[in-house]
Formats: sequence, structure tokens, C-alpha cells
Amino acid sequence: MKKLSARRRHPLAAIVVLLFALAATGGLYAAFAPAGEAQAETASAQSLAIEEGEKLYAVGCATCHGTGGQGTSDGPSLVGTGAAAVDFQVGTGRMPLQNPGVQAPDKPRTYTQPQIDQLAAYVASLGPGPAIPTEDQYNPEGLSGEEIAEGGVLFRTNCAQCHNFTGEGGALTDGKYAPQLDDVDPKYIYEAMQTGPQNMPAFPDSVMPEKEKRQIAAYLGQVNSSEAKTPGGYKLGGFGPVAEGLFAWVIGLPLLVGVTVWVAARNAKARKS
Repeated sequence: MKKLSARRRHPLAAIVVLLFALAATGGLYAAFAPAGEAQAETASAQSLAIEEGEKLYAVGCATCHGTGGQGTSDGPSLVGTGAAAVDFQVGTGRMPLQNPGVQAPDKPRTYTQPQIDQLAAYVASLGPGPAIPTEDQYNPEGLSGEEIAEGGVLFRTNCAQCHNFTGEGGALTDGKYAPQLDDVDPKYIYEAMQTGPQNMPAFPDSVMPEKEKRQIAAYLGQVNSSEAKTPGGYKLGGFGPVAEGLFAWVIGLPLLVGVTVWVAARNAKARKS
């Protein structure tokens, strides 16, 4: 008893008790504090992002798309387009559109990524639409060679009609065109398939599952990499068999015929001499 009493009177006893009390209080707070506080902080941050996004929208977008995103004669409605559409259009520099035209070209972007996120938050608040994908959704890393080959089949089935076999792009009607895809971030490829920008059809998850979009992004990354091989020889821009066949008939075949005639003429001349 005397030893125990001495320990209680030790100068450090009060500090030890205080530390234990603080640890217990912190543990109990973490265990029983309502998750609503964290949710409230998230909601507050989201509300702030929407507020800042609305300010950016009023300056850079409202002239064409209307003060409430309802659209005007100069720009379509943004209600229900979702955050992914904003992240794609503004992130690739297509919006804001500098000059009216049949198609918005990609160019250096005007806004920083935090500002794009704020704009996306505001537009998303106007109506439900596709959200900005996470890295796990669009990152093609980790896919096997077989899965990437399946991505090539998917691309040739759904995309090559406009973008050509290796994503080299191509002309459409009325001055429109399908852009090149050789140096596009997988996130923007995913968002384009989700939202269907401009002339492109949309491929939501109900039509094309998330994994298939990743496979297409992986295929494009592989065929357009600096290490890509062309077993058939020079790929002529990767425009596919039509362009290559035209080249063979118009240039290759006449060249072969010309060489053959030249060789035959020289042989005939040599025999006469």
C-alpha cells in the first residue's frame, strides 16, 4: 500500500493520467462522433465549389449558354450534361469557343484544373449527368495484351468509321471532322465516350461498360506509342486498308509496270546490239 501510495504521489502521475484521459476522449470522439460532420464539411466544400463555378460561368460561359445554362441561339443547354462534359470540353480547350464554327477545335485550355472542377460542379448542380471519372475507371494500365487486343476490336467496330483504324482522324460532312487521338489523355477519351461531344455518339455504361472504355484507351495508347510496330511495312498514316489500297493502285502498281517496261526495253535493246 505504501508503494502504491508513493506512485500516486509521483510528479509524473498527473501527466500520465491527463494523457490517458485525452487519448480516451479522442478515441470516444472518433468512434461516436456523427459522420454528419465530415459530410457537412464535404457539402460545404461542394457548395463553395458551386458558388465559385457560378462566378466563372457568368464571366466565360453565360453569353452563349444562358445565365442559367438553359442555352441560347449561340449555344446548347447545359442542363443535364454533367460534370464530365465540362471537364472534357474545357479541359481540352474546346471551350470557351473563341470563334463560332461548325466544330470546336482542341487548343491550350484557358482555365486551371481547380477552376475547371468548379465549373463542372456548377454545371452538375443544374441537372444530373455523367460525373468526372476516377483514375481507376479510365486508367488503362494493368490490362493484358489480350484485353488490349479486344480494345482494338471494339475501336474498329465502334470508332474507326470516323477516327480511322489507329485514331488518325478523318473528315466528316459540312466541314466537320473526327479529331486525331494519338496524344489524348485516357481520361478525356473516357469522358468523350461517356458524353458524346459534338458529332460523336455517346457510349454510356449501359451501352459500353467501363472496362471496354479502358480497353479502347489502352489500344489507342499502344498503337500510337513510339514503340508501336507495323508488321505490314510503312503504315501510310494509319488510315487503314482503303488508303493503302488506293496508294497501291494509283502509285505502287503504275510504278511496278513502269519498271517492268523499262527493264524489258533495255533487255530488247541489249539483244539487238
